[in-house]
Amino acid sequence: MSTQHQCLAIAAMLALWSQVSRADPRAAVPTADFLNSIGVVSTFPDRGQPLAKTVEMVRYCGFRWVRAGIEGLTDNGPTTMQTFLELHRQTGARLSWGLVSGGSDLKRLMETGKVLAQANALLAFEGNNEPNNWPVEYQGEKGGGRGYSWRAVAKLQRDLYHAVKTDPALAKYPVWSISEPGAQNDNVGLQFLAIPQGAGTLMPDGTSYADYANVHNYLYHPHSPYPADNKVWDAADPTYASRGDGLFGNFGLTWSKWFRGYPPEQLETLPRVTTETGTNIQGPVTEELQGLNLLNLYFAQFKRGYAYTSVYLLRDRTDEAGNQSFGFFRPDYSPRKAATYLHNVTTILADEGTAAASGTLDYTIADQPPTVHDLLLRRSDGTFQLVVWDERLNDQDQVTVRLGATATSVSIYDPTVGTDPVRTVKNTTSLDLLLSDHPIVIEISSAR
Repeated sequence: MSTQHQCLAIAAMLALWSQVSRADPRAAVPTADFLNSIGVVSTFPDRGQPLAKTVEMVRYCGFRWVRAGIEGLTDNGPTTMQTFLELHRQTGARLSWGLVSGGSDLKRLMETGKVLAQANALLAFEGNNEPNNWPVEYQGEKGGGRGYSWRAVAKLQRDLYHAVKTDPALAKYPVWSISEPGAQNDNVGLQFLAIPQGAGTLMPDGTSYADYANVHNYLYHPHSPYPADNKVWDAADPTYASRGDGLFGNFGLTWSKWFRGYPPEQLETLPRVTTETGTNIQGPVTEELQGLNLLNLYFAQFKRGYAYTSVYLLRDRTDEAGNQSFGFFRPDYSPRKAATYLHNVTTILADEGTAAASGTLDYTIADQPPTVHDLLLRRSDGTFQLVVWDERLNDQDQVTVRLGATATSVSIYDPTVGTDPVRTVKNTTSLDLLLSDHPIVIEISSAR
């Protein structure tokens, strides 16, 4: 090879090396947006859980919203509108407000929703909870379950959407769909937010149901019953690749009768929320694994496009059989590891500011394993918070985070250890990390 050719080859190799090793600019998401996504399902005084204890648990974990609705609500209590107004006043948490299981009192939902909206306590309206398990009766027609047409469910959801969007006081609030539309017995089009032209459904083209798709993508499912690598990441997958009860089986191709919904490319960007997910402690799922799963869950859901995620359950229920080990808290109100870990991460990320927090950070994770994921946040004071987590059931992954500029100060937090930094590095352009089964938070105070 001639000298000229050797020089050209070396130049090409250096250019290629530069492209590979150079950090990439990544857009940050406001930390507050992520924190606002963190929600929980809870019981209330009508089911034996005092408001004061509920406030204490919500505060400890840092939940920003609570799933609620008109079920169990009365004028005389023990659960009243004042219950929810006080919960908001004392914690700042907002409420998703739903018809819940079998409910069809649309007038009451709107009236009480206005009370919450006036107090700035309303997050969104939600359609029926799992009408496959709790059928409804609307305008004299039964719907849902396994033995009825779902027309009544569809009409109720249509009318809910119309009532919200035509009310000047409520129109700005999003409407979330029913959960489990994948269970439809007949094709009334509930697998769409608005039925597109030519969909061939029993309800008319153009019927509007919701602004957000709503799923119950529990982590352990008959198609994926055991602990595994990327367990949480898989449950949040919006495509057919997910083995759980996720977005695809409810809004892509319905899991019961295979009615067609959105094509894969539209599912990727479909506005979506989760109003129930989580796992109980049972069999191979220990309290430690539950805690790690739930900690990873909020990050994975947000990263994969879920605007809001509510985990079932705040505290184990004591007024019914079964479902007694899903809670962040035990029946005696003592925190499980899941509660402690979430408390730590919301404390580490804490951001009450309102300033704009957009911006980019140049970084790359070299040779990123398929179980390692990342989410770039930015606090309102301008501090970047890079969350990197691993979903490896066994063993560990060694990764290197390379920065595009020198960071004058980097603090590394491990929420399974506590709320103080476990390591601080000055004037660096790279960080070596040993990851296993949970997130770490890398706080980058400045980079130049």
